Amino acid sequence: MSKYSRLPAIPVIGFAAFSGTGKTTLLEKLIPQLISKGVRVGVYKHSHHVVELDKPGKDSFRLRASGAAQTLLSTPERSILTTEKSGEHQVDFFHLLHQFDTDALDVILVEGCKEQHFPKIELHRQITGKPWLYVQDPDIIAVACDSPAPGAQIPVMDLNDINGIALFVANYIHTFAALPE
Repeated sequence: MSKYSRLPAIPVIGFAAFSGTGKTTLLEKLIPQLISKGVRVGVYKHSHHVVELDKPGKDSFRLRASGAAQTLLSTPERSILTTEKSGEHQVDFFHLLHQFDTDALDVILVEGCKEQHFPKIELHRQITGKPWLYVQDPDIIAVACDSPAPGAQIPVMDLNDINGIALFVANYIHTFAALPE
């Protein structure tokens, strides 16, 4: 059994870094590069903040507010599934990954969730003064940084080389697809 057996059957790659490193900015640039290579991308974004995607007063908001455990809002352009969680029930990271329609994707990119066990690329900016994650995290498969990564025994990329990072991810997807089950 693989150490990543709880992941979906497609590649999942995280981008792990401390706050302020530029995870979202990097992904904003990386996703179009991957799409230009024919990669169908899904993104899991973790947030510590409460967000509201619906508008108070709208039918979907009212139906959800009436107590529905899940509400699926569908329009010609997109659909949004909202699942309500009670404060004492935290949904498992791996369960949430399985909510993706993996038949429509080639990869799931994860922003955050650095404490979870799955393949990740560490993003590191020297100016943040934060410690390196790869030293303690065996799930980090590569580092993208703006300074030398001392003693790294994994691939090291330039944090500002979006095309190089996209090639690494595309190669990872290709290698994943070639692995026997």
